[in-house]
Amino acid sequence: MLWFKNAVWYRFTPDAEFNAQRLEQALESKPFTPCNRHEQKRSGWTSPTYGLTETPVFVSNGYLLICLQQEERILPGSVVRDALNEKVEKIEHDEGRKVYRTERAQLKDEVTFELLPRAFTRRRPTHALIAPDQGWILVDASSLNRAEQLLSELREALGSLRVRLPEVNHAPSDRLSGWVMGEPALPQGFELEQECELKDTLADESGVIRVKGQVLTSDEIRAHIEGGMRVSRLALCWEQQIRLVLHDDLTLHRLKLTDEYRDQLEEQAPEEELAALDADVTQLGLEFTRLIPQILAAFDGEQEH
Repeated sequence: MLWFKNAVWYRFTPDAEFNAQRLEQALESKPFTPCNRHEQKRSGWTSPTYGLTETPVFVSNGYLLICLQQEERILPGSVVRDALNEKVEKIEHDEGRKVYRTERAQLKDEVTFELLPRAFTRRRPTHALIAPDQGWILVDASSLNRAEQLLSELREALGSLRVRLPEVNHAPSDRLSGWVMGEPALPQGFELEQECELKDTLADESGVIRVKGQVLTSDEIRAHIEGGMRVSRLALCWEQQIRLVLHDDLTLHRLKLTDEYRDQLEEQAPEEELAALDADVTQLGLEFTRLIPQILAAFDGEQEH
């Protein structure tokens, strides 16, 4: 079953001419091709359906699934360093002179160029779901940097892309801390799991406490919050369907369907592979476009721009 493990989500304002056809044409102009022998990395757009379809955009009930493929050659620094040292030693021995910093940097480039064709390659796909009608783009990435890489490539392909990270009316870390303290109560549909991260916001050097497998409403954790620490990550369960870790930058991590809900969806899934994928993408879009407004409401709504 297709499901995002993480979600960095952005408010998306599509241009008047934005549609699936235009998106497909834009991504087809920048397809993924493997690195050549002396390239260290390359990226481009590929089928998001793991080969079930050929086009770079998969459309399901208004939701658009895309995938940025990145490939890089794995060349460990220790390998480059050893080869460089050998080359420097040979020059110093054969020519009886010292190799200084500027020449050493040039030699390092030469060594890297020579070693690249023999390096292994690693591919890393990054999926994103675009919900133009609801005004969201969700990137399955564990970091903002990786999500921004996809958006940068998407912006280059389209020519423009109006997106921004959501901003809310109540400081997320304060609200997360309040939920653990019980003031205010968790919004309807959300339940505390047994994991969080606390950060010391008062100390000069920020301290971190990671809690796992414990009741978060315990006196010990409450004492840390009362002492000035703030919750920066909080594990939650939403509507007994999705488990997640909500970070104070509003990104979602370790998204996972509960066993009962996954079994229910798999029982209802079509037998034909492409039809099952279509159902997965629609379900993914529906879940997130229900979850996001509830998260925003939990922080007193989204700031207007």
